[in-house]
Amino acid sequence: MTKIATFNTSMGSFRAELYDDKMPITVGNFIDLANTGFYDGVHFHRVIPDFMNQFGCPHAKDPKSRRSGTGGPQPNTQFQGSDGRVYKRTHDGGIPDEIGQPHQRITNAPGTLSMANTGQPQSGGSQFFINVADNSNLDWFDRSSPSAHPVFGKVVDGYDLVQKISRVRTVNDNPTVPIQMISIRVQ
Repeated sequence: MTKIATFNTSMGSFRAELYDDKMPITVGNFIDLANTGFYDGVHFHRVIPDFMNQFGCPHAKDPKSRRSGTGGPQPNTQFQGSDGRVYKRTHDGGIPDEIGQPHQRITNAPGTLSMANTGQPQSGGSQFFINVADNSNLDWFDRSSPSAHPVFGKVVDGYDLVQKISRVRTVNDNPTVPIQMISIRVQ
């Protein structure tokens, strides 16, 4: 059964389908964080028109935190993947990478949710971005860049709001009027 995430923000709501059959570790991690309230009260810390909206850093509960973009889940904690297996986050909150398999070859198209990471193995944790453009250069299978951002879902309702968020006024890519995630819940 398809999992749907409902994102309630200070600007409105949108919904996304999660690819739990193709990305069970990433989706299981996301569901665990969403349904335990990890994302509640966090602000979008990076929005870039014609590129993406980034979210999920716990330091961004303070919308002006200089540490926004550097945080993740609690280290060494466990979560259940959508495949039923139990996984453990790394010493810095990262999760196992889901790249390299043919069924994981999903492009960073407009409206897709993609795991943010530092470029190092297992560095994705809680931060993700929503593409508002064709960002295939961020695909793990695109050899034109070293980026490897696995896609784990797609907005199915409210994409106009996602685009609107990407066009708000910013300073250094941070919205001047904070945009808060009131809650994310997955059913």
